[in-house]
Amino acid sequence: MQKYLYIILLSALTLACGSGTRNNSGGKRILTVTIEPQRYFLDQIVDNAFAINTLVPPGSSPETYEPAPSVMVDMAKSDIYFMVGDLGFENAWSKRLAENNPNVTIVNCSEGIERMEGHDHSHDHAHDHDHHHHHGDITAHVHAHSGVDPHVWSSPRAVKVLVRNMLDAVVKLDPDNEEAFRTNFDTLSVKIERTDSLIRDLLKDAPSKSFIIYHPALGYFARDYGLHQISIEFEGKSPSPSQIKEIVDVARKEKINTIFIERGFDTKNASVIAQEIGAKVFEIDPLRYEWDEELLRIATILAREADEYLR
Repeated sequence: MQKYLYIILLSALTLACGSGTRNNSGGKRILTVTIEPQRYFLDQIVDNAFAINTLVPPGSSPETYEPAPSVMVDMAKSDIYFMVGDLGFENAWSKRLAENNPNVTIVNCSEGIERMEGHDHSHDHAHDHDHHHHHGDITAHVHAHSGVDPHVWSSPRAVKVLVRNMLDAVVKLDPDNEEAFRTNFDTLSVKIERTDSLIRDLLKDAPSKSFIIYHPALGYFARDYGLHQISIEFEGKSPSPSQIKEIVDVARKEKINTIFIERGFDTKNASVIAQEIGAKVFEIDPLRYEWDEELLRIATILAREADEYLR
């Protein structure tokens, strides 16, 4: 099936070659990103200078997403494809895009970011979580990302590098608008710094430095703010009863009262654990376009400082 999809893709990309970058874009040149938070950053930098397409639609998971041939045709009309870096489908599809459409510039937005490993602790939740130099790496279950945690956008610190990579690429593509892009970039940088500062203020008095999450999407967030992330998911699969028991034991030990579940994931296991430990389950959306608002919402939930987020 995968081979069949590749054949369709290659045919689609060949048809797209030479078709320009202005189709269905209001006459504007096209930039493509993988996820909505990237579109948010790029919108802030380029304003209305380009049309921006997002590969992974809202409500879909980039972990399991495979672009349809029609999506890849549109992607082939882009001047630049901004990949996050190390998300499940990106490397394979971007390689094929590059081979068949050499005029599309591919930018790895994670270039220069200090990366985290997607550790497989084999359910070793009970390791000494009090060792502060391990903050952020209690992502107890492995990703299918070649050992690298791809969720860099959960970290304002990492995002500073990510948006710089975006800026450099669009300035190279459109040097006539460099001044405007750099002015917009400076404004965005201030917003990122402010988001970081507000999160730190919210979390400094958080009642617990640990939280449970279904899919370990907040590893970089946890690293930046001295938190422990404990994931329910194991190797991309639902946990067994014995694995749930282990999570419950760790949660009781660490007095965890917050469980996050990402939009679109099954809530059953999170609800079972919440009932066992008396925690609340909150739905979050790390793929939300309003990147800063979502990170502040997550921090506020952890800090228990705003009733509007706890309803």
